[in-house]
Amino acid sequence: MTEYGMACLVRSLAGHDKGNYYIIVREDAHYVYLADGRTKTAAKPKRKKRKHVQFSHKWDEALAAQFADGAAVQDEAIRYFIQKSLQGGI
Repeated sequence: MTEYGMACLVRSLAGHDKGNYYIIVREDAHYVYLADGRTKTAAKPKRKKRKHVQFSHKWDEALAAQFADGAAVQDEAIRYFIQKSLQGGI
């Protein structure tokens, strides 16, 4: 089983958003809650089953700490992390 974690980069495998990249904002037993900073913000994340996302080995420790502390995360930071990850900068 693949391990997921807060602020990990994932790719959608199913649904109308197939192929889009998100980060994990929170998780529970069956679902992960995803944000991309544009259409799905950290305040209103997208709920998706774990089997419908592909785990990436990229994550942002600063964002993960903010999510764990319950601090408000800016959508600009989420967009920046996703963009840099896809360009290979992280």
